[in-house]
Amino acid sequence: MVGGVEEHLTVGRVAELAGVTVRTLHHYDEIGLVRPSARTAAGYRAYAAPDVERLREVLAYRRLGFGLREIADLVDDPATDAVARLWRLRGLLLQQRDRAAAMVTAMDRELAARMRGIRTTPEEQLKVFGAQLYDTIGSAYPATRRTEPRIAARIRDALGDARTVLNVGAGTGSYEPADRDVVAVEPSAVMRAQRPVGAAPCVAASAERLPFADRSFDAAMAVSTIHHWRDPVAGLREMRRVARRVVVFTYDAGGTDRLQRFWLTRDYLPEFTGLLTDWPSLADLTQAIGGRAEPVLVPWDCADGFFEAYWRRPEAYLDDHVRRAVSVWTKVGPQAERRAVDALREDLSSGRWAERNRHLLALDAAELGLRLLVA
Repeated sequence: MVGGVEEHLTVGRVAELAGVTVRTLHHYDEIGLVRPSARTAAGYRAYAAPDVERLREVLAYRRLGFGLREIADLVDDPATDAVARLWRLRGLLLQQRDRAAAMVTAMDRELAARMRGIRTTPEEQLKVFGAQLYDTIGSAYPATRRTEPRIAARIRDALGDARTVLNVGAGTGSYEPADRDVVAVEPSAVMRAQRPVGAAPCVAASAERLPFADRSFDAAMAVSTIHHWRDPVAGLREMRRVARRVVVFTYDAGGTDRLQRFWLTRDYLPEFTGLLTDWPSLADLTQAIGGRAEPVLVPWDCADGFFEAYWRRPEAYLDDHVRRAVSVWTKVGPQAERRAVDALREDLSSGRWAERNRHLLALDAAELGLRLLVA
């Protein structure tokens, strides 16, 4: 705002500030991606503040390598607000930064070796672009959401002899069984873009409207995803419609002890319980698939960095990379996150956390409300 009047920017001025051509902006306008919604005093079309904010997101995603159709899905995602979209974009930019920093580190090592007359092998040169690089740089690129083999085994056992499997809300596909014929469903362009080469084919669709005929699959699975769905019960019914067997890994939000189960929500993040206000009961979820619920204990060294994974490793929650991989932190908001992290850091430093939770150190696994729904 300038002098109480909202400032509008002309197409030419926006092009100059953003480092793009006027032709690019006209193209975004033509395809409905970013349209200037204001007018100058002379009657020319101009960009209002919301238009500039949207353009900023579009340009950031373009520079991350996303296509225009994917970008449209991201900036129009009805499941996220402006703050959540900024957090998501920030995470992707940090990931790109870490990848670039890792490549620079690897190249610096090669330059140092060559200055000593040492030639790197072709395999070592290619590792600069491969997954092996991230194993050598530690915290520069922490992979916090990996497949936890003990949970994967439970899911695999529940799938039984199913040969064709639909993975709903598949994300990057970390729990997709390699020995089955899998089709993935994932509405998020961000997640689809991160699926590895060779992963199962992925369809852009929502759980509530699966684009498949009745009984198309032997089994349908969903792992740590139904809390993102607009209507979990409707999505589960859809899974039941398209598959003969349903396996879902999720959280039981019911019971008066839901906040007390986990020290992080009990002592530091009471806002968590507010996220569960409209969450269906476990009975509603199991009824939707006509199945049963089985408890899933969280091992102390859980490889998959979901919200409860670090219950015996509290210092992990101080790591921004760990928190950015978990939607809870985005949903509670930055103020609650900062307060929780600051309080936890202080209690770890003073020893208060250890005093309150000393009994956890003797446990190999904990009951924190995670459930496997099977039908």
